[in-house]
Amino acid sequence: MQPIIIVLIILVVLVFIALVKTIQVIPQASAAIVERFGRYTRTLNAGLNIVVPFIDSIRNRIDLREQVVPFPPQPVITQDNLVVNIDTVIYYQVTDARAATYEVASYIQAIEQLTVTTLRNIIGGMDLERTLTSREEINAALRGVLDEATGKWGIRVNRVELKAIEPPTSIQDSMEKQMRADRDKRAAILQAEGVRQSEILRAEGEKQSSILRAEGEAKAAALKAEGEAQAIRTVFESIHAGDADQKLLAYQYLQMLPKIAEGDANKLWIVPSEIGDALKGLSGAMGNFGPMGGGSGFNPQNSGKDGGNGAAAADKAAAERREQPPID
Repeated sequence: MQPIIIVLIILVVLVFIALVKTIQVIPQASAAIVERFGRYTRTLNAGLNIVVPFIDSIRNRIDLREQVVPFPPQPVITQDNLVVNIDTVIYYQVTDARAATYEVASYIQAIEQLTVTTLRNIIGGMDLERTLTSREEINAALRGVLDEATGKWGIRVNRVELKAIEPPTSIQDSMEKQMRADRDKRAAILQAEGVRQSEILRAEGEKQSSILRAEGEAKAAALKAEGEAQAIRTVFESIHAGDADQKLLAYQYLQMLPKIAEGDANKLWIVPSEIGDALKGLSGAMGNFGPMGGGSGFNPQNSGKDGGNGAAAADKAAAERREQPPID
């Protein structure tokens, strides 16, 4: 009985192993390559799959999701013979599991080496300044070459990114000095522009202020002249309305003479020639007012003669004063 039990146990184990090898569960976004006696038979997709045990075997399981692979820095020589280290990152996806398994031994290593050689060809035609400022151009050119070369391997390169471009230390120092000089230059230019704009605005303000001040003075002068004209017109109209005669005008003229002589700077007082006419008119007025005073003994006839002689004497004195030189 014991040998039979042992044989049954062996059969159960073999059946269990056969079932395990027969049923293959493939996860989502994965694929498996099935070989029969070492020859490719088919590709298992996601889900439950049945294979022939002990005849079919799983060669490789491949992840169909997009993969990200960073590559170490690679030294590249630019067109102006400068060595720069460039870090790259590749975003790829397996589209054909069979081609990725049988067309290339290791597609990761193949993509890395292809990236290095393509990058050297692209950077070799650029100088350092263009290399540092043309990342998008380098990425597009590198992606185009890689996508075309890896298509037969069942690989699609979605993106290529340059993580860092590191020039030599001496070049970095020179670039920093140049950038610092450019920043200082821009700062000086901006400061000069600010000073210039400030001076322009200040000049414009002074100009507007002068114009407004001149306009104000002109308006004030016009208003003052208009006021004086109005005052003169009012006085003239008042005089004409009061019907003032020559005697009153002569009296007012004599009252204004002391005001003309006022002031410490007046060292010489020149009597106008019209003083004789004023005195003549005033003497005539005094002659006419004499009898009304009563008891003064003033004779109108003599006053007319004396007034004429007084006027002549005043004219003669005024002429003599005009002929005398001024006294310092």
